[in-house]
Amino acid sequence: MANSLKCDLCSKPATVHLTQIVNNKIHKVDLCEACAQAKGVTDPSGFSLADLLLKASLNPEPTGEARCESCGFTQQDFKKTGRFGCPSCYQHFGGLLEPMLDSMHKGIAHTGKVPRRALERRSLHERLSLLETELDSAVKAERYEDAARFRDEISQVKQAGVRREET
Repeated sequence: MANSLKCDLCSKPATVHLTQIVNNKIHKVDLCEACAQAKGVTDPSGFSLADLLLKASLNPEPTGEARCESCGFTQQDFKKTGRFGCPSCYQHFGGLLEPMLDSMHKGIAHTGKVPRRALERRSLHERLSLLETELDSAVKAERYEDAARFRDEISQVKQAGVRREET
């Protein structure tokens, strides 16, 4: 059976087929040998994943390409290296970067990771703050039975926190 897939860039018969799954969506790129070599796909040392992820990489390059005002980096430089030249590049090329990040991740804001123990401590701290606020409110409203219950809960939460820190 003959290969019926055409190159996404020049419509010649495609011999290089790349598949990537991002956010449970399959992205396929079919290239002829010449276009694959031109994009650096066949040379592992020159291959840039950023080049293929950028939608603009499949379109002709703009002639008057913008440069970062701080370092002179261009969109082509980013495609080649997969990195920016300076912190100002993130703002200068934001329009290019945001759609790419949004398609690769859950959003465009970095939320990072928090260690489990830090989450537990923060949760205990938030619980203590809430109970102390409730205790103050109950004392001011002369609801002494509620205040005693909040006092006991505060004591239990503090003891649980000490036990967790010891382990």
